[in-house]
Amino acid sequence: MTQRKNPKLHSKKEGKAVPPVESKNGKRTEIGRGAAGGGGDAGGGSKYSMLTWFVVLALLGVWSSVAVVYFDMVDYDSVIARAQEFRVNFSQVLQGKLMAYDTDGDGDFDVEDAKVLLGLKEAKTWKKMSSEKTESVETKTESMVKKSDEPQIVETTEEPKTSEATTEGFESEDVDSDIQAAVPLPPLAEDNFVPDDPRESAHFYDGEEADDIDTTGALVKEPEPQETVVESGQYVTSSKITQEEELIVKSEENRSEGPAEEPKETENGKEPENSAVNQMDKLAETAKKKKPKLLNKFDKTIKAEMDAAEKLRKKGKVEEALKAFESLVQKYPQSPRARYGKAQCEDDLAEKLRSNDLLQRCINTYREAADLPDATKDLLRAAMKRRAERQQFLGRMRSSLVTLQKLVEIFPDDIALKNDLGVAHLLLGDNKGAKKVYEEVLAIAPSDGFAKVHYGFILKSENKIAESIPYLREGLESGEPGTDDGRFYFHLGDALQRIGDDSAYHWYELGHKHGHFASVWQRSLYNVKGLKAQPWWTPKETGYTDLVKMLERNWKTFRDEALAVMDQETGRFVPEEENLREKGEWGQFTLWQQGRKVGNACQGAPKTCALLERFPEATGCKRGQIKFSVMQPGTHVWPHTGPTNCRLRMHLGLVIPKHGCRIRCTNQTREWEEGKVLIFDDSFEHEVWQDANSYRLIFIVDVWHPELTPYQRQTLSPI
Repeated sequence: MTQRKNPKLHSKKEGKAVPPVESKNGKRTEIGRGAAGGGGDAGGGSKYSMLTWFVVLALLGVWSSVAVVYFDMVDYDSVIARAQEFRVNFSQVLQGKLMAYDTDGDGDFDVEDAKVLLGLKEAKTWKKMSSEKTESVETKTESMVKKSDEPQIVETTEEPKTSEATTEGFESEDVDSDIQAAVPLPPLAEDNFVPDDPRESAHFYDGEEADDIDTTGALVKEPEPQETVVESGQYVTSSKITQEEELIVKSEENRSEGPAEEPKETENGKEPENSAVNQMDKLAETAKKKKPKLLNKFDKTIKAEMDAAEKLRKKGKVEEALKAFESLVQKYPQSPRARYGKAQCEDDLAEKLRSNDLLQRCINTYREAADLPDATKDLLRAAMKRRAERQQFLGRMRSSLVTLQKLVEIFPDDIALKNDLGVAHLLLGDNKGAKKVYEEVLAIAPSDGFAKVHYGFILKSENKIAESIPYLREGLESGEPGTDDGRFYFHLGDALQRIGDDSAYHWYELGHKHGHFASVWQRSLYNVKGLKAQPWWTPKETGYTDLVKMLERNWKTFRDEALAVMDQETGRFVPEEENLREKGEWGQFTLWQQGRKVGNACQGAPKTCALLERFPEATGCKRGQIKFSVMQPGTHVWPHTGPTNCRLRMHLGLVIPKHGCRIRCTNQTREWEEGKVLIFDDSFEHEVWQDANSYRLIFIVDVWHPELTPYQRQTLSPI
């Protein structure tokens, strides 16, 4: 029987029998057991092998990652969705486990229950509350532009603008009184998104163009809104958010519906350390009470579907949200909430695309939502109010008035709606209608500040100066929304000045502190920020020396043509009707208004017009006029300011009595000279006296502020 060999000994022998190997570098090495096994301390060979494998694995990992991303091998959306689903399901399971700790009877375990378990609150007996859930408040959290989309204002920012008016047959008017509009400042919009002419719209109901009012109650154009003037093509919307839609408390959706807990007090009457939490609870509870109920019984059954569509809208996915709500409207045509959501999406999309057609669509859809029989009162109010606002923005003032009248009929005790109705009357130039509305409001709510400032304005427009002052003052002092408007500070100060009360400058100072006026002296409301501001200018400072030289060289030509028009007694000199005079007679004959010739006025002064044609800084000044001005003895013009800081005003003396005619701008008073030009910025307070024995005749030429760029001059709205 052969003897079995020991494998270990055999392997050792085989290992010893391996001959030495000569490496590439000429060194002879023996391959031992460690080397044969690919490990051990066999010198540098094994280290290089480890490094090589490491590099290979790293490269494989990198290219695998690239391949996964490039060939879209993983559906990340589905992974995230599953994770969210797991989280929701896990949350529901956990909520079910914790139901035993529900202390306030609202059907779930929440923060209030935790406070009770931790001893921070006492458990209270509770009644079973209704489990009805109201819809989370719909709002445009965009302003209607998100912060990131707001235009970057570069030094110059334009305040609200006025829309362009036709100048055919335009009576001469110094637009100083344009700033005396009674309505709240219009919202903001870009020049290329202007309201349609209602007569050009296929959807025009019975509306008329929007008109504003001046201090006399005469109709003037309502200012169109504009935010930034130059170098910013960003779009700014004009929408005004209703109070119901402003009440958003994000945490409200997860809060309990149980009764609010009263904060505990310590022996010394102070709240415990968690008083901050209690105050937040109070605020949230208050917001909850005010939150509008937009869902009727049927809408509550499809709340999940509408929440999904609304979530898209709030995330800014307006097109997707609109499709979702349109689908809901087709599926549930009886749902007011679905139709209201569709209107909101059309509203948002109109702003995004700057489309008046879409805006008209949303106006119609708001009406459809409000007309459905089962619409809740809160939804009815929100839809109709928003509809009225959008009608106003499109210039459909009469249609907006009709909408608001219906709202007031449905909600006769709603003071805010009546105040809005009063504004709608003012936008149509219907002072009497507005006055009646505000008298009704003040009879019910005598301390309503919004009604007071507007009623005070109306009294002032009727030249009831002394009567207007307490309403304007008390309305501003109330600090209520809609009262902190530069025009009310302007009117109150102006009224006080006219009765000789120096406290006028206190209100001008307040207006300046609130950001409405550039200074106490410079009180124009339609401004471009950053422009050089000084009351008096020299020709060299303006840069318009050629124009000044031409005016002074040809002053007799201007004088002769003006006198010829006066002698003809054709009525070309129109009396000033802006309530700027304390006494006397003041007439004006206008050649250019808002950068355009006025009718056939130049036929009466052909040489004058021909000389001015080559000076576009004057003839193209859309915020000024070129006109002759005659003032009779005994005339006094109240202290007043022009509407804008975008122009400078040149006065060329034509017929000047030797004594008694003077003009004050801020605290400097000067006199005219025949054949000489005075230049001042009429956005600063100025005042005129004519105490001579004969008439005073001057030629007024407005020019663009020299620091305005060509682009600004082209794009600024007319005034």
